[in-house]
Amino acid sequence: MSGRILSFWKKHLGRVPDEVWEQTELQTLVLAENELAEVPEQIAVLKNLRTLDLGHNQLTAVPEALGRLDTLSDFLYLHDNRLTSLPSSLSKLTRLRYLNISANRFAVLPEAISGMRNLVELRASDNQLTALPDWIGNLSRLRELHLRNNALTRLPESVGELRELRQIDLRSNPLTHLPASVATLPRLEKLDLRWVGTLQPPDWVLGLEERGCIVYR
Repeated sequence: MSGRILSFWKKHLGRVPDEVWEQTELQTLVLAENELAEVPEQIAVLKNLRTLDLGHNQLTAVPEALGRLDTLSDFLYLHDNRLTSLPSSLSKLTRLRYLNISANRFAVLPEAISGMRNLVELRASDNQLTALPDWIGNLSRLRELHLRNNALTRLPESVGELRELRQIDLRSNPLTHLPASVATLPRLEKLDLRWVGTLQPPDWVLGLEERGCIVYR
């Protein structure tokens, strides 16, 4: 543990220790696996935070103040909680490159994510997503999109605007349609369609494979 890294991983604390708020120079804070039911708005005092791990807790909400951490640029882990929404203030996290909201209870992808224009990797597996919003195409720097085990039946045409996308994981979704715009993604290296028994792979999938993209099906 250094002065800029503080880890309480798997300490089963039940609440965020008060000492955290005194360490305003923190760049990495790990609070994973602590049975946390809430995170105080006081988190806004951590003005230098670049990585925050709140995974594997019991959160039903995250504080609005999280959006004031404009230095948060590396990782935000919110996976394995009980979240159904995110505050709109998180759209201000414009430097964030990695977001994990997997294993929660999202029925729709939170609109706050649309403002995270520097995201390189988005993980939203193991939720209850039935559709992706058209604004997904705004995440122009996205390289990995992980959507395994949701309830998606189709993707929007705007997925074709993700020109930096390398990987898209669609395993275990009841897909019935894939837009042809996926075939135009110039950097796509992996398309994972395993355990999708509802989809007749379109003809353009062969073209993807011929150019070197690995298609798992």
